[in-house]
Amino acid sequence: MRALVVDHSEAGPVRFADVDEPVPSTGEALVEIQHISLNFGELNYVHQWPAGAVHGHDAAGVVVRAASDGSGPPEGTRVAVGMASHAWAERVAVSPASLGTVPEGVDLADAAALGIAGVTAFRVLRKRSLLARDVLITGASGGVGHFAVQLAALAGARVTALVGSPERAAGLRELGADRVLTDLAEAGDRFDLVLDTVGGPLVARAWSSLAEGGTIHLVGYSSGQETTFPSGALFGFGEPRTIATYGDMTPTGGELTDLLGLMAAGRLSAPVGLRGDWQDVGDAVQALFARKVHGKIVLDVA
Repeated sequence: MRALVVDHSEAGPVRFADVDEPVPSTGEALVEIQHISLNFGELNYVHQWPAGAVHGHDAAGVVVRAASDGSGPPEGTRVAVGMASHAWAERVAVSPASLGTVPEGVDLADAAALGIAGVTAFRVLRKRSLLARDVLITGASGGVGHFAVQLAALAGARVTALVGSPERAAGLRELGADRVLTDLAEAGDRFDLVLDTVGGPLVARAWSSLAEGGTIHLVGYSSGQETTFPSGALFGFGEPRTIATYGDMTPTGGELTDLLGLMAAGRLSAPVGLRGDWQDVGDAVQALFARKVHGKIVLDVA
């Protein structure tokens, strides 16, 4: 079968290859993949995976063989695959713990967009009550950012979306952002929670805008830059402020189910900024790295 595998050469980060059919364990379902979804991290830091390994974590398709131990969805069920291993192939063996059942009315391509981006935003934002809280989403035009803006607004937060340029602000107010800024200095307010996908100097600036008792959740570092805090910046009076890292790799099935339910109810939309065929994955990767895509990239598996 065909799959996208890790390529460490200059032609990478991924290439097509013929690989062996997956052999599910007793606790795994066999899923025929119809759509895959790309993430910046898994492609930008591809050196962290072995060359030749089937790559990718997020996809959607149909169960063609249920897990033999009786767990998970039955044959014929439409499913989203989230934060699983080796997902960018025509067929994958997946633990039911990494599957979400896609309700009627939700397009499989939209379900494929959830995965890492949707679950990351969901897990961070539900750590505390956001009702009438001030929340800052950095890198708001990206995949995580688009989901985070919607989810924070649904939770009752006052949402400030920070983007890198005016061109990347499109559509964020419609998703629930109260303000869309290109410069954090324009904010004026103090934030109870910051979901940061950018890293670098922006983290230090966000720290200076953090309210007492507030938390910055670091979920990405797309800038690739170092963070340096001015002398004395980490000292302060009042209720402690915190910086929290994120690396939750626990199974995603529960969160995928919740997010898909919000989609089915019309309360959450998939931020698909580029849709195409997986044969054109090279062009899609270039567009992702050039920051030409607002939201997620979803490719159809032909």
